[in-house]
Amino acid sequence: MVELEIILLGFGDAFSLQNIIFIIMGVIIGQFVGAVPGIGPIMATAIAIPFTYVLDPLVGISFLVGVNKGGTVGGAIPAILINTPGTPDSAATAIDGHPLAKQGKHQKATKMALFSSVTGDTFSDLVLITVSAPLAVLALKMGPVEKFALMVCAFSIISGLVSDSIMKGLIAGTLGLLFATIGLDPEHGTPRLFFGYYELYDGLPLASVAIGMLAISEILKRLSNARGKVLPAIQIPRNQKKEDQQLSFTEYWSCRYTMLRGAIIGTVLGAMPGIGSTAAAFMSYASAKQASKDPSSFGKGNLHGVAATESANSAVMGANLIPLLTLGIPGSVSAALLISAFVIHGIQPGPLLFENQGRLIYGLFGAMIIANFANLWIGQIGLRFWSKVIQAPESIIFSSALLLCFVGVFLATGGLFGVTVMLIFGVIGYLMSMLGFSVVIFIITFFLGKKFEQLLSQTLVIIDGNPLELVNFPFAIFLFILAVLSFWWLGFRKDKDQ
Repeated sequence: MVELEIILLGFGDAFSLQNIIFIIMGVIIGQFVGAVPGIGPIMATAIAIPFTYVLDPLVGISFLVGVNKGGTVGGAIPAILINTPGTPDSAATAIDGHPLAKQGKHQKATKMALFSSVTGDTFSDLVLITVSAPLAVLALKMGPVEKFALMVCAFSIISGLVSDSIMKGLIAGTLGLLFATIGLDPEHGTPRLFFGYYELYDGLPLASVAIGMLAISEILKRLSNARGKVLPAIQIPRNQKKEDQQLSFTEYWSCRYTMLRGAIIGTVLGAMPGIGSTAAAFMSYASAKQASKDPSSFGKGNLHGVAATESANSAVMGANLIPLLTLGIPGSVSAALLISAFVIHGIQPGPLLFENQGRLIYGLFGAMIIANFANLWIGQIGLRFWSKVIQAPESIIFSSALLLCFVGVFLATGGLFGVTVMLIFGVIGYLMSMLGFSVVIFIITFFLGKKFEQLLSQTLVIIDGNPLELVNFPFAIFLFILAVLSFWWLGFRKDKDQ
């Protein structure tokens, strides 16, 4: 048990002037790179890690935490304003955020995203501080069979709730899994579907696929509808009501249960290595829609949709550190990068970390709370700036966004091949949208495809190819049954409504 004196000393270190300055710098950088499609906080973190070597360990790691936290807020900005998610996990935010922006309620939507993000993040940090070790042990009790069943359940729910047609949703999801198989087989290392392009040995670049289908396709659609007219990217109605430009406390408070549910989902999934914030965001959105008294309003500009996704994907940030700090196992790419930062400073994450480096860890906890307040303060200033920028003519906004996509993907993939892939998937995304297939479902299944295939292989080995062996995994059976029931119920309900 860590002594109270060590805890107080750690929090005292977190509130030093130098540490606070670097946290604020990290949040500013994170919000900016999160708002630029194709860059994202992960790339910024990877670039910044070597520069933290000359800093005190707490200051350097706090700076990286600030970048990650700022990125979760920044990614929602272009998702809401121009339907171009800055990060993959903010794709779900665009489902209801962008319709609100098209109604002239962009400030309401972005403020809801900011406040719910900070709420979910703070909840997750408090869980990390208080019950990190027990929650990590509980999460790690889920083996490959249970995780595979969880993914199947998530795919069935997402296909039914996000798409207008559950069959089209399943087709889009299957296509995402198909494209995820390009590259080396994770089990045997056999190259598949690379057609002589050795750049595809590592699979399709995630940045190229995500930015192409979410950003490029949207830009193509918006520019094709311009028809020679010079219009702002977001048209704010004249004589707009004052309440449409602000988020009242009543509106925020009305989403409290949605944010709590999203924060719990994000915290639980974030504590499970490999699940990630994107899955948490979509599962939270699906849960909010299912619990709503008016599910038909989702996708048309419902604040609960924004609150659900942002509270969940932000809650993953703190929860990802639970297995990292207590067991030395990273829960995500960003957590893996933080491990490298720990190692650079001569710190080994694991069970003995709290005993050997208690002051540093509680200093880090204090820095995370400071970063949340910095996110809230800086975010409100930044939202005003982005709201003004978005009122420029759409020809300028979307051409600039197109340039940023090219630059971001070029840097992320290291060459023009990634840019070519981005353009190809931009056309595919445009055609899918025109035909009524969900691009969002494609992205989420593509993003989780490698993990899904790996878990499937591990599951088949564990049960020796015999489905009857699943009786030894009751929780997995429950998830499979839930997947079948959700498929039947959601499909039946949609057919009935239509």
